[in-house]
Amino acid sequence: MNVQILPPATDSDAGERLDRYLSTRLADAARSRSRLKALILEGHVRLVDAAGGATITDPSRKIKPGEIYAVGEPPPVAADPQAQDIPLDIVYEDEHLIVVNKPAGLVVHPAPGNPEATLVNALLHHCGDSLSGIGGVKRPGIVHRIDKDTSGLVVAAKTDRAHQGLAALFAEHDIERAYDALVWGHPNPPHGTIEGDIGRDPRDRKRMAVVSRNGKPAVTHYETRKLVYDAKGQPVCALVRCRLETGRTHQIRVHMTSRGNPLVGDQTYGRSRSLQRFALDDAARAALAGFRRQALHAATLGFRHPVGGRVLRFEAPLPPDFAALLAALG
Repeated sequence: MNVQILPPATDSDAGERLDRYLSTRLADAARSRSRLKALILEGHVRLVDAAGGATITDPSRKIKPGEIYAVGEPPPVAADPQAQDIPLDIVYEDEHLIVVNKPAGLVVHPAPGNPEATLVNALLHHCGDSLSGIGGVKRPGIVHRIDKDTSGLVVAAKTDRAHQGLAALFAEHDIERAYDALVWGHPNPPHGTIEGDIGRDPRDRKRMAVVSRNGKPAVTHYETRKLVYDAKGQPVCALVRCRLETGRTHQIRVHMTSRGNPLVGDQTYGRSRSLQRFALDDAARAALAGFRRQALHAATLGFRHPVGGRVLRFEAPLPPDFAALLAALG
């Protein structure tokens, strides 16, 4: 166990809560206040100037001048998910975080129905000993997810401090996130903002929907980048860039569907369409009919580094299947 002994508390520290005091004194360490509170509750903080070194388990204990505390950090325990050697497209990595361009078909986090072969399993294998432990567990810190069949950029924390910082950025919506989506029809107006609370669909609990009650506020800004017409001039679909102000489950898919423009290939929110009514060539018709996932790609991710403070911004090109679909549409 790694043990750190702090300098004696000063008169100005008197009366401060122990967990807050430790988070201030250990501000340069990769440990959040919540992690330090957990260490106190688990019996890893001692008052070393007391007889025998008394263990302190009360995070709200008031500091007294002259007290000296020792903080122990047990080795991170192994994560429940097992490390698996799964290839990763790594866009950026440092000692605190990693940014990955996730392929469509890869689940982000283990869950019932997908207990393994996920992004987390892959990160455990790739990062190995560089993971310092999130909440005392040797695992990557996932602060946001994209759907299994959505491709694109995902950031994960490698340290507790980075995890807390990234979580705060997402909670404050201080993240740049832009997605490319191919939707049916032509959005009207071609650019704008969609606002509508998102919650469980009261008619189907497996789906999300724009709801009037018990939903969470959601805002999506969109702009049309390319319009696709058939040979007779009928609108077929459109390439849209969506920027998220909030990050609700299935937000883009739900918001665009609420406007009458569901995503091409969306098996949950879309509906079957007769392509025979469009005057399309065989290649375009086959490409649309054969695209069996939502045409959605997390193209841009920007944020301030949670530890260093520098601004990071990443772009991921369209994956081959999405690019081939656009090429077939001409």
